[in-house]
Order: sequence, then structure tokens, then C-alpha cells
Amino acid sequence: MESVPAAHSESAEGETALIRRCCRGERAAFDALAARYAPRIYNLALRLAGNPEDASDAAQEALVRAFKAMRKFRFQCAFSTWLYRIAVNACLDEIKRRKRRPLPLTDLEPDPHDDGPDLAAPGADPESLALERVQRETILAAVAALPPVHRVVIVLYDLQGHSYEEIGAMLDLPLGTVKSRLNRARLALRAALEPHMELIR
Repeated sequence: MESVPAAHSESAEGETALIRRCCRGERAAFDALAARYAPRIYNLALRLAGNPEDASDAAQEALVRAFKAMRKFRFQCAFSTWLYRIAVNACLDEIKRRKRRPLPLTDLEPDPHDDGPDLAAPGADPESLALERVQRETILAAVAALPPVHRVVIVLYDLQGHSYEEIGAMLDLPLGTVKSRLNRARLALRAALEPHMELIR
């Protein structure tokens, strides 16, 4: 990646200005944007792909695709929505290419961007927090085992907090389709979690 002169701080520059520079083909500006979004893109990829190896490949591919497509970005939607659409497609392509069943997330390396319970927090009840983590890992493992078409809406809506409208833009789907897919995904997730209900209640 190109070095950035000390006199010009990419991190302090506004996102819109960076995007306009990216659209002109400036690699340094894209590197600055990528640094801002890479952790979130990887976290999305990890939840969709289900294992660090595929997640890393998908996240890298998403950023490559985004860089190549920057000249086509026309500010018709939020940059984050546009980037997430590319990332979701890269993840789904990686899943199809590998045809690998996701590993249970309980067997994965810790996600540095996971905002789950902090077992070392001052005053924390270790037993309660340990149970909370087990419950969270059980749910994430069940999500990882869902078919990709269900997994993606659960991840985007329930785990990452995107709105129906944002998900529709990311997946290029009508609002009604997003809602119906999310409903079916939740039913499938509930069925998968049924044997573990005593644990997660």
C-alpha cells in the first residue's frame, strides 16, 4: 500500500472526501477507507462463512471488488450499504466455492470484534457471565449451521442491527421479501435451538 505523507492525515479526513478521492482512483484514500471498514467486514464474513479461513478470504475479496468498483459509486446509497452489499456477495460466493459446512462458532478463534460478555470485567459474576457466553456461543453455532439464504438475514438484522431497508439495499430485495425471509430464518433457528432451550432460557 502507498505511504501517506504525515502532513495529510487520512484518518482525520471526512469519509465523503475520501470516497470522492477513491472514485478518482487514489489507492491511498481507499486504503484509509478499508482500514475503517475492514474489522466490520471481517466480522460479517466470520458470521456468514462460519470459520476464520473462509472469512478472511471473503473479506479480502470484498475489499478487492470494492476497490475495482469504486469509480462506479454514485452516492445513490450510503457507502457502508454499498460496501456491505459487495461483502455479502463475496461471502456467499466463497461459501458456494468452498462448499464447506461451517464450523461451529464455539470451535473458532475468539473474534476480536465480538462484543460479548467480558469475563474479566470488574465486579462481574464469573458464573453468570460464563453461562451467558455459553448461551451466546450456542446461538451463534446454530446460526452458522443455517442455510446461507437464512443465515445472511439473521446476521444482518439480529446480530449486526441493520434495518429492513438497509438489508433490502444490501441484498437487492423488496422490503416484503426481507421480512418474510427473516421470519423463515427465525423459525429455522428456533427449530435448531429446540434441543438447547433449557440452556439458553
